[in-house]
Amino acid sequence: MRATAIAQPNIALIKYWGKRDLKRNLPAVGSISITLRDLYTEMQVELDERLPADKLTVNGAVDQAMLPRLSACLDLVVGSTRPCASIISRCNFPVAAGLASSASAFAAITVAAAHAAGKSLGVAALANLAGRSSGSAARSLYGGFVELENRDSEIAVRSICDSEQWPLTVVIAITETGPKAVGSTEAMEISRRTSPFYASWVERQDDDLESARDAIQRRDFEQLAAVAEHNCLKMHSVMWASRPPVVYWNSVTMRCLQAVRKLQGSGVGVFFTIDAGPQVKAICMPEHEQEVRAALSATEGVKDIMVTGLGNAARLVDVS
Repeated sequence: MRATAIAQPNIALIKYWGKRDLKRNLPAVGSISITLRDLYTEMQVELDERLPADKLTVNGAVDQAMLPRLSACLDLVVGSTRPCASIISRCNFPVAAGLASSASAFAAITVAAAHAAGKSLGVAALANLAGRSSGSAARSLYGGFVELENRDSEIAVRSICDSEQWPLTVVIAITETGPKAVGSTEAMEISRRTSPFYASWVERQDDDLESARDAIQRRDFEQLAAVAEHNCLKMHSVMWASRPPVVYWNSVTMRCLQAVRKLQGSGVGVFFTIDAGPQVKAICMPEHEQEVRAALSATEGVKDIMVTGLGNAARLVDVS
């Protein structure tokens, strides 16, 4: 009745922002992401009839804030009449800071919970369950380049290209280590209700998906860079035009973007993307890693640098 799973976060290159069905957690648009290799969340789930209630520790500390969402995920995977659970989580990167910690957490707990309950579920079923708790978590059930398709009644995910076929490098500039002030789900609803750009964002997403899909299949770095940066800036424009505006960037974020632009001007193969947080992810060809890392490390205000390649799917690591 105990199992441990590990999952990597994923970074969306073509992003989803907004939900068309909040109750079922269905995204308003499709998305394409890359699964990271060296960042991870490990989740141990032990189902125990003797426990009076679910309990959660994250990196050794009791965490009550995240527990309700994880308990609801366990209800989906195991069933609402399940035994109570002891959940132990370890994460090697900042949580709730725009680095997709929820994606890796819910992907890992879905895999662990299914095995702890003795359920035999395929990856598509696991992705669907994970996605009902965190939209981006469905993508972490797969490795490499992953597409989440915008279907009418379900979450459908597929692999476009595995991590070995196009081994890009991601250099992450940490500009703030604390949790963000507004959670993604709340911010998405603010944008859906109030941003004048939201309808156009939804309408034009298929064009970006097609362009990115084509670039990945042809290993066209310049095309992927252009569409990914444009998609990122459109998403944040939707947020900024919301009422109240949702602005995750800080001054260091802007300086990092200027550093990336300077690198591009000198011929370095790199592009940026930014999720719902202030951290800057610079995606580059492996041979340019040192240049990109040095430039972002030298940017005033950057608190830390993390470097990772592309990784594999969420997976079980222990069951007993």
